[in-house]
Amino acid sequence: MRITVVGGGVIGLLTAIECVRAGGEHQVDLVDAGPIPSPAATSNDRLRVVRALHRGVPTLTLAAAGAHAGWMDVECLIGTRFYHPTGALTAMPEQDTPAELALLTTAGAKAWALSPKDLATWYPRIRFPAGTAAVLEATAGVVLADHALVAMAHWLGAQSRVRLHPHRQAVAVSQSGEAAMIRFADGETRTTDRVVVAAGPWSRELLPTAVGSDLTLYRQSVLSYRPPTSRRDWAGMPAVLGLGPARDAWLMPSVPQSDAPMRLSAASACRPVDEMSDRVTPDKWREHLIGVFSRLLPAFDPAAVVGASDGFYLAERTHGGPLLTEYGAGRVLAFAACGGMSFKFAPQIARAIADRAVGATPRPTGLDSIDRPRQLAAVGEE
Repeated sequence: MRITVVGGGVIGLLTAIECVRAGGEHQVDLVDAGPIPSPAATSNDRLRVVRALHRGVPTLTLAAAGAHAGWMDVECLIGTRFYHPTGALTAMPEQDTPAELALLTTAGAKAWALSPKDLATWYPRIRFPAGTAAVLEATAGVVLADHALVAMAHWLGAQSRVRLHPHRQAVAVSQSGEAAMIRFADGETRTTDRVVVAAGPWSRELLPTAVGSDLTLYRQSVLSYRPPTSRRDWAGMPAVLGLGPARDAWLMPSVPQSDAPMRLSAASACRPVDEMSDRVTPDKWREHLIGVFSRLLPAFDPAAVVGASDGFYLAERTHGGPLLTEYGAGRVLAFAACGGMSFKFAPQIARAIADRAVGATPRPTGLDSIDRPRQLAAVGEE
């Protein structure tokens, strides 16, 4: 069977890897409009957090508890280390900690609660609102995302049944009789047995209108920050979420294995947009985030903001999560990515997609939109 994967980000790369791991005589072609891995991919970032806790949502917390093992499995296969356990701290009202801690322990994650006094003692560089406690998730970690994507691409390039096709922009995917067909920007068409569309924010352009209209495009601004104090002062800091009065800000510290600066952002710096443009952060949003973290970090220095960038991601309009669609009698599988949530679950999602592509029984992910994909009839039949 010939399987063509469109997209050189984390889902595309991992799906191609899982198709190879499935065995058999499957030929896998991976195409992208740019280099492979794609520097424009939402997932091609310096650092990404992998954590289990989804506050008040047992199903997602249980599913995310397996993400840790999923990334370690990929790391073992590739033979390159890019996943580093750092922990994750989620701030919340003190009265909420027992229920959230129970969610994690039920899911099998190692975690414990921190009181307001604990937070003030252990994390004096962060200003927490009065009455704030937290849950510290010890088994959470950070993926050096750009390193991981490069390692995956190198692994795929060494496989005899894989062909990488960089700088090949797919502009349409359709059904062609008993197969699927891809049309490229230069007018060339290619027929294949299965197509997996995993092109990140660009996926919407390749999907049927009935699916694309259910997806919202978001733009997120993020600051890069090098604290004026020494790195040793921030050593051992976990990723911290739930910051501020609205509980919507987060910081991702640098790790010893990377020279990447800290990453600072908030949900308030995420907004729906009509189309993708450049990644330059408008002054308005840069200043907004500087204002947010000036209130959250007592020693925050705006002069230590060494950069800012914007990223784009898609989310299903109703539930705000990822969306997997199957159409053309299963010949086309289309995954619309969902930013950091998509990255966290990427190993599980890619296995489920690859199982469907090769005709195997899909392994469950715990994500309803992946385990029960949206089904469409034949679309765009030639």
